[in-house]
Amino acid sequence: MSTAIDQRPDAPAAEAVQREVGFLRRRRSVRPVAMVIALAIGLVGVFAIRVLLGTYTVAIPDFFSILAGHSIPGAAGAKFIVLQDKLPHAVLGTLAGLAFGCSGAIFQLLLRNPLASPDIIGINTSASLGAVVAVSMFGAAGTGMATGGLIGAVACVAVIFGLSAQRESMVGNRFILIGLGISVLAVALTNYLLSRVNIYKAADAAIWLTGSLGSASWQRISVLGLVLVVVLPLIALFSRNLHALEVGDEMASGLGVPVASTRWLYVVLAVMLVAFAVAMTGPITFVAFVSGPIARKCVGGKHSLTASALIGAIIVVLADFVAANLIPGGRLPVGVVTGIVGAPILLWLVAAAQKERS
Repeated sequence: MSTAIDQRPDAPAAEAVQREVGFLRRRRSVRPVAMVIALAIGLVGVFAIRVLLGTYTVAIPDFFSILAGHSIPGAAGAKFIVLQDKLPHAVLGTLAGLAFGCSGAIFQLLLRNPLASPDIIGINTSASLGAVVAVSMFGAAGTGMATGGLIGAVACVAVIFGLSAQRESMVGNRFILIGLGISVLAVALTNYLLSRVNIYKAADAAIWLTGSLGSASWQRISVLGLVLVVVLPLIALFSRNLHALEVGDEMASGLGVPVASTRWLYVVLAVMLVAFAVAMTGPITFVAFVSGPIARKCVGGKHSLTASALIGAIIVVLADFVAANLIPGGRLPVGVVTGIVGAPILLWLVAAAQKERS
């Protein structure tokens, strides 16, 4: 009896604790959704800035008139500037940013390592090598160079996984170290080939190697858009299994998740995203690397592929606006701007990881 009486005053306290826990859980579930909505609105805003503002500004009514096919009185070149320069840059930058951001987050989640992004593990540099091989050995340009980049990216992933695959897992430093080694080798071979190729072709290749939206066209937009339409729904369809891998292979397997097939499926999907994005724009550095960590900060420490993709798109479109309009001396490749911003973030992440270990 005394025990029962002693426990009664604790009941209201227990209920209060349960209510508090429930409130915290609801808040944690609401925050990612709210942040994704905010990022989507931010992307629309950045897209509008890229299209409407800059050295040549376009009024909102004039923009919609141009989209409807009408000419703007007193501005003969407005239609060409909007439809052939500003809008293609913004659309291709958005699509490439979505692809880079999502693919980088997938690699970081699969390998449970913040350094596991296409920039670090050699996919971008191998794509560059493939493009330069196409230029130097086959005289390719434009689409041919992009095709070479696509083949180089796919070949890089095949080699990395062939060398780093282990029976128990593909997660660990082994994968990162092999990727770094391939990256260094690809850079060396790329520089060698550039030193042997015609100077004019080398100049064209150098712009692509930096990562540029200068060759944005509706044809390239259509190709990359089609890839995203196919790949992104597949990523969303099986995302529950992907996020289950965060707890470790053994626990995920115990929960009924097909670990091996899930990992290989997402490797293929991530490679498709980054390979086609690199083929269309060149290796825009650090976008895939920084999008995931920024997204985790925004949504409260969780992996969010949607947030990572949106952040990647915002970074690319905003960097392209800065490169085209705010830097003296003419338009720069967008990869120059993302590299300047991304390098300090890389150093910060490495320092933060070292601090956690110590």
